[in-house]
Amino acid sequence: MTKFTFNMPDIGEGIAEAEIVSWHVKLGDTVEEDQEIVDMMTDKATVPMESPVNGTIVEIAGEEGDMVSIGAMLVVVEVEGEVPDDVIENAESAIHEAEEAIAEAQEIISEPAPPPPAPVPAPTPAPTPVEMKVDTKVLASPAVRKRATDMGIDLAEVKPAEDGRIRHADLDAFLSYNAGSGFTPAGGKRDDEPIKVIGLRKRIAQNMAASKRNIPHFSYVEEVDVTELEEMRADLNANRGAKPKLTMMPLVITAICKLIPQFPMINARYDDEANIVTRHGAVHLGMATQTDGGLMVPVIRDAQSKNLWQLAREIGRLANAARDGSAKSDELSGSTLTLTSLGPLGGVATTPVINRPEVAIIGPNRIIERPMFVPDGKGGERIEKRKLMNISISCDHRVVDGYDAASFIQEFKKLVETPVLLLTD
Repeated sequence: MTKFTFNMPDIGEGIAEAEIVSWHVKLGDTVEEDQEIVDMMTDKATVPMESPVNGTIVEIAGEEGDMVSIGAMLVVVEVEGEVPDDVIENAESAIHEAEEAIAEAQEIISEPAPPPPAPVPAPTPAPTPVEMKVDTKVLASPAVRKRATDMGIDLAEVKPAEDGRIRHADLDAFLSYNAGSGFTPAGGKRDDEPIKVIGLRKRIAQNMAASKRNIPHFSYVEEVDVTELEEMRADLNANRGAKPKLTMMPLVITAICKLIPQFPMINARYDDEANIVTRHGAVHLGMATQTDGGLMVPVIRDAQSKNLWQLAREIGRLANAARDGSAKSDELSGSTLTLTSLGPLGGVATTPVINRPEVAIIGPNRIIERPMFVPDGKGGERIEKRKLMNISISCDHRVVDGYDAASFIQEFKKLVETPVLLLTD
């Protein structure tokens, strides 16, 4: 029997370490060559690691959420006989590449890569829920006491109907008597549930904290009348043929792209370490997408060069890829401006957090119908039902002035309220 150490390979992207997000094996499991053993997350994507040999897992690097340095031990596999030379050569080559990657990373950061995590410790037993103390002088069965505890009832306040012993019927009478006082609980007691923050959720937490910590945000919100825009969208969908159905998003993106040449400071990235702001000519639009694992931001490349139907198709493709985990690393990075929308849950107004190192994020909100005063064509006004939507923008105040953000949104309002302009050069 031979023990083969599979070290964390260099998976590119200039990284020095990756996070364990999901083990597919445990100690004692038998694995085959090319079998997936663990998912590792970098800053950009989740990468599955495959076993290079057949054998039995006898050691693993750590538990989910732990970081593993490039070149450090990932798993130790006990194999029958000798390990093939080509496997050893590949492993040694991976270690050599990893050492070079770490050396390059150490030129950028002041601290060396952390050592490999210790083996997985034995799981700690879950804490026993603390129950409400009940007056032991009160006569009641264990079942009645448990029910009272779950409902937050102090048995000392319950009057028994007979022989001084509290029964379920006495609890029912107590609840009925107090029903109008707001005493009746909303639901039964639930145990606390500790959840370890790992993987995508950990990345989201780190990115949001860094964004709010480093960027002085300000937000601006304006109301837009989208009645004509919605009518145009309905007409386009009614005559789309085999084209994808248009939502509001392609129309909003088209309006944004038309305005960027006038407001280049909106489509920019700020390297605050080098103190350089890059105003991008192309609009690589990040599209905030909710997935089961958390928020992801796939990127529509060169959005300014796509028509409404191409945008609709790309929005659908990228959203599906983000949700099913098939999005590639380059589809989840490199955005120059981000659009975030909660659709019908969009609320009245939002103050979205900037996707650092970008300098702005735009959020269309929910469309609602309200009566408004509109010109009647005779010099007066009449009341008419209109479709209204608030548009929000958050900006990095180090780069974008309030006047620029307000001017951008006002021009956006003009475009959207005269939607034929979206289809002209």
